Amino acid sequence: MAEKEHMNLVIIGHVDHGKSTLTGRILLETGAIEPHIVEKYKKQAEEKGKGSFYFAWVMDGLKEERERGVTIDVAHKKFYTDKFYFTVIDAPGHRDFVKNMITGTSQADAAIITCSAIEGPQAQTKEHVFLATTLGVKQIIVAVNKMDAVKYEQAKYDETVAAMKKLMQMVGIKVDTVPFIPVSAYEGDNIKTLSSNTPWYKGPTLIQALDNLQVPAKPTDKPLRLPIQDVYTITGIGTVPVGRIETGILKPNMKVSFQPSNVVGEVKSIEMHHEQMPQAMPGDNVGFNVRGVAKNDVKRGDVAGPVDNPPSVAKTFEAQIVVLNHPSVITVGYTPVFHCHTAQTACRFVELIKTIDPKSGQAKAEHPDFLKTGDIAVVKLEPTKPMVMEPAKDFPPLGRFAIRDMGQTVAAGVCLSVEKA
Repeated sequence: MAEKEHMNLVIIGHVDHGKSTLTGRILLETGAIEPHIVEKYKKQAEEKGKGSFYFAWVMDGLKEERERGVTIDVAHKKFYTDKFYFTVIDAPGHRDFVKNMITGTSQADAAIITCSAIEGPQAQTKEHVFLATTLGVKQIIVAVNKMDAVKYEQAKYDETVAAMKKLMQMVGIKVDTVPFIPVSAYEGDNIKTLSSNTPWYKGPTLIQALDNLQVPAKPTDKPLRLPIQDVYTITGIGTVPVGRIETGILKPNMKVSFQPSNVVGEVKSIEMHHEQMPQAMPGDNVGFNVRGVAKNDVKRGDVAGPVDNPPSVAKTFEAQIVVLNHPSVITVGYTPVFHCHTAQTACRFVELIKTIDPKSGQAKAEHPDFLKTGDIAVVKLEPTKPMVMEPAKDFPPLGRFAIRDMGQTVAAGVCLSVEKA
């Protein structure tokens, strides 16, 4: 069997809208949860006369096993559909989601946004939609969940869809391409097979909608950008930097420039999973042996690129940020740590250019005195030491960052432009 194409999926939505139940249901329906585990809980539920609740039992049982430290397939959250192999990026909390999305090696290729038919979109739903789009998730499926709780009424579905469309249009999503699927994660309606409870619904099931997604194009036509995660010295071989290719192609005999360390080396060989590779592509995690570079010349946080188009080292950069959670306010001079690709560098806020109204995308205030939790703003930043930063429109993975301070993610953002050092 040919290896299925891989997709990273994030399942997001308001905390009470059934996100984990939906995740569990998808894993169950695609056979990702071991059948014997399902059988075990099904039996227990039946013995207790709760046969119809077996799904809840499966979910609770899995949760207990996880808490006891038993590793089960669900912990990794991988599942297969007819067409793809999915990894669910776990985003238990709002802030984790943002952090994972920005700094994670796992950029989500698609998102399922859960929204309850009982109460429609909530503040957090809106924030998640906004963040998903700001962070570059291009494909969205909306699961209108808890249809069982509203007696499968089409009117409740229509109402929720209208509210979601309105919210999504505010942030510039073209809603005509988005599937809105009435589901009950709890009962399993419209997950794998069309439900007789919603005869009025004529669209795809959730699993079909996942199979209708497009694999994002690998940015092989762009110049090489390879953030370095580690550097090893291997006896008899030499210096071996390791990292994940974000854009472009890495080939033996290429001359590469490591920035901001500003050293040049020649690629001798490329290894992936202990095998020599004739070349490596975006998404590949590779080790590569370089000639002309000593171990201490290159470090984590450096980015490798072609000598004729080296990674940009920022003197200053402009960015659009969203303040997620700051205990007080952000003013000019604030210098928290920016996590971008594999680099962690303190950057100083040198100018608060404007705040933006998320509903219209227009400027709310020019040169505000401070920024607070919930604000979306355009700012100018200055790294306190050399760092690679690229505009997100040119190199998305190198233009997204999380801002951390006091042990938490206080803000997240994308780079708009770079003034090179």
